[in-house]
Amino acid sequence: MEDFVYILDYLSSGRPGHRRGAVAYGIGEKQFTLLELIPKPNVNLSIGERVYVGKELEKRKKIAKVKGRVNYEDLTSTAHGEILYVLIEIVKNNEERFVKFFNECPAITTRFHALELLPGLGKKTMFEILEERKKEPFKSFDDIKKRVKAVHSPEKIIAKRILEELENPNEKYRLFTRPPLIRR
Repeated sequence: MEDFVYILDYLSSGRPGHRRGAVAYGIGEKQFTLLELIPKPNVNLSIGERVYVGKELEKRKKIAKVKGRVNYEDLTSTAHGEILYVLIEIVKNNEERFVKFFNECPAITTRFHALELLPGLGKKTMFEILEERKKEPFKSFDDIKKRVKAVHSPEKIIAKRILEELENPNEKYRLFTRPPLIRR
C-alpha cells in the first residue's frame, strides 16, 4: 500500500466516455504503483503534487477514495507525457534510497548485474561503479557523478528504468516496480 502519490493527471470533469465526476491518476512514492483516485469535492490537484492516500482517512486532505490500481496503458496521454518528469522528482526526493541501490545492488546471475538494467549503462560503466563502491560507498548523486565519469544524471537513469518497467508488462526483471495488474 502506498501512503503518498504524485499526481500525473487531474480530470475535473472525469474521463470522456466514462463515469461523471473528477478523477485523478497518480503514481506511488514507494512501489511506483499507478492508481486511479477520486478527489474530494471542490478540490483542485496539480500535476506533480504529492498527496496522502494512506489508510488514515482523517489525514487525507484531497483524496476521497483510491479507486484502484491501473496499468500504464490505462493512463491518459497527459499522464504519459508527465510521468518521466514526476519520476525524476520522486527519485530526487528519495535520493538516499537510490544511492543505496547504487551501493548495494547485486549481480543477477554470474554474467549479468542489476546495474546493467539501467538505461545507458554498459559493462564498462558497471565495472567502474563496482570499483568505486568498493573503495567507499557513494554518499549522494553528486558523489556518483564525480566518481563515475559516464554517469551524468543518476536520477534520470533511475527514472528511465522505472518508466521502462511500468511501460513493459512482460519485463522479466523488476528493480523498482510492482508487476502490473493481470486482467482476466
